This record gives sequence, C-alpha cells and structure tokens, in this order.
Amino acid sequence: MAEWFEGWFDEDYAQLYAHRDAEEARVAVSRALRVAPELNEGPVLDLACGAGRHLEILRRANPLAFGMDLSRTLLGMAPSGLRPWLLRGDMRRLPLKPGSLRGICLWFTPFGYFSDEENRALMLSLGATLGNGGVLIMDYFNAGLLTRTLIPENTIERGGIRAQSRRALEGDRLVKRMVLTHLDTGEVRDVQESVRLYAPDELQEMAVRAGLRLRRVLGTYAGEAFTEDSPRWIGIFEKAW
Repeated sequence: MAEWFEGWFDEDYAQLYAHRDAEEARVAVSRALRVAPELNEGPVLDLACGAGRHLEILRRANPLAFGMDLSRTLLGMAPSGLRPWLLRGDMRRLPLKPGSLRGICLWFTPFGYFSDEENRALMLSLGATLGNGGVLIMDYFNAGLLTRTLIPENTIERGGIRAQSRRALEGDRLVKRMVLTHLDTGEVRDVQESVRLYAPDELQEMAVRAGLRLRRVLGTYAGEAFTEDSPRWIGIFEKAW
C-alpha cells in the first residue's frame, strides 16, 4: 500500500496551498541567508523542494543551490530555468556523498512524515551529508501551539476545489483527512496527511545525535524570536563535528 505522501503532492495540493507563495518564500530565504550566511556559497540542498519556490530565490544568491523532491508533479511545475538543478528522489535515500553539502534547507514542515525510526535515521543522514561548519534550516510547525489550537473540522474553497477537512491527534501524530470536490466536474477524492508531532527538545536531541548544534530558533519567516505562540519553529543548526 502506498504511503500518503506518495500520492498527495499533486495538482490538487498545489491549488490548495497556492497561498504559500513566492513572497512568503522570499521573506523566509532572505532571513535564512542573514542568520546562516553559509547558505550563500557551496552546494546547498533544498530538500522536499516541491515546485522550487524557495530554491528559485536561494539560487539568486548561490548558483550551486539545487533541489530534490519525490513528487514528479510538483517538480514538473518548477520554472524551466530551475529544472537542470532538480533531482527526483526519496529523502530517506539521499544520493549524496557524506560531507558534501554546505547547507540543507527543509521548508514548510517536510519532516516527520515517516516512522520514528525513519525520522531519526533521516536526521542522522542530514548530519552526515553536511560538511564541517555546514548548516541545516529546519522549518517545522510549533507543535505546542498546534495542539492547543487544533481546529477539528473546516471547509475551504480554493482554486476550484472544495476541501472538507477533519483533523485529529492520533497518538503522537497529527492526522488530517480531506474530502476534495472539484467544483467544475463534481469529481471527489479522499486524501490524507499524517505528520509526527515533535516538541522542540525532541528535535534538538535528534540533531545532537546527528552531530548538529542549535545556533538559533526563529518563530516566523520574518525572523521574530520563537515563543510558545509562534506559528513556526525554525531551527538553525550547524555541523559541530
């Protein structure tokens, strides 16, 4: 049986998340380049890059930046100028040499998709792929805020799609089940997202085991300090050994 993330990141996903746009990416990448100037030079991977909205901006500062994603659909939506710099692959099996990267960026919560064992192995792999002094940008949701303010059900219409969503905490995972209706054709499909909820101290513990130390934490893409009410938990890690 296919994993949820193998079939979800398609045209419908792109329509529903279209509000996560180039301006948001510009703000996020601009701040990241200031707090982690290592991203300005050398090979930098935008992992789970999707259609490349962050990568396009990052490459204006660093022509060695490249992206990787599992979704053929999202990669195919990338601007033509980005396509020579895109790889398709599963992040659990990075096709890269140990110590070969100056930086890795994980934008918009592409961590926690897998089992605990696989998530921890992924963090170890990220640490191993960074060279000495390299940096990891991990953009994750604020699990505490999300737990306190979870909206169990809602319906939105965006891009010609009606999405009826139900959210629940199932053990240590946030599960979102959606019924999508295409308003022009009446076509209906069910999709799901399931992401492991990690508290900041759990993420830091995994990072330490991967040879990474926390340099700074931001709570917004604009660079505001993290608080318990911040919308994001953006950790900037550096390769310590």
